Amino acid sequence: MQSGELCSRCGDTLDAPVQAGPTSSGLCRACRMAPPPFVRAVAYGPYQDRMKAAIHALKYDRLHAAAGGLGQMLARAIAKLADEAPAEMLVVPVPLHRTKYAERGFNQARSLAFQALGALRKSHPDWRLTLASRTLMRLRATESQAGLTPRQRRLNVRGAFEVSDPAAVTMKHVLVIDDILTTGATARAAAMALARAGAASVWVATLARASRLYSNRRGSSARYDDAEEEALVRDSIYSSHEQSSF
Repeated sequence: MQSGELCSRCGDTLDAPVQAGPTSSGLCRACRMAPPPFVRAVAYGPYQDRMKAAIHALKYDRLHAAAGGLGQMLARAIAKLADEAPAEMLVVPVPLHRTKYAERGFNQARSLAFQALGALRKSHPDWRLTLASRTLMRLRATESQAGLTPRQRRLNVRGAFEVSDPAAVTMKHVLVIDDILTTGATARAAAMALARAGAASVWVATLARASRLYSNRRGSSARYDDAEEEALVRDSIYSSHEQSSF
């Protein structure tokens, strides 16, 4: 399970310990500068070692049996929200574009969500969580996020999602499910589409949380700097006003 000082909004590891007091927000710099359109994001554990290998086995090696155990872990992550999230929620896996789905043959986010909900029906029988796999659509085949800078990730998925039937989410509380959350670009884009369609609130749960430290295309590592944070604010302002017209 995740441990240490975490952002109370996106769940990323904080660079510095949170100082107690009336001015303490418990938020990472990214969430302070550009609050995401979701209430809170939780994850089971860090994207490394055995967790990384298990996700790769499911996602790329098509080891479908891995979804069972990973789904149990995801259920434990979702359970972190039980005391604060609404009593009734639609559970929406992040969709693949149809070309990627045809290539892979399944959506790992849906497989994980299905397994997690099975476990939660036993551990939290009064929590009304309904799988709604067709609610969100990916409008275009986005580039793989791996190896992109944080800003490239945001631009890559900007406007990439749309709600298939806005009436189905109007005034509904939604839990978005994915396998990994890194910079939060995909979660922000999906949450934005749901919010625009009228969702009352959006929450996010992923199996793993990757560090915002990323490997760029040249093979070196980088992390958010001041310029990147400023770009995050600009992109968020633009996204909040743009029309989803892809």
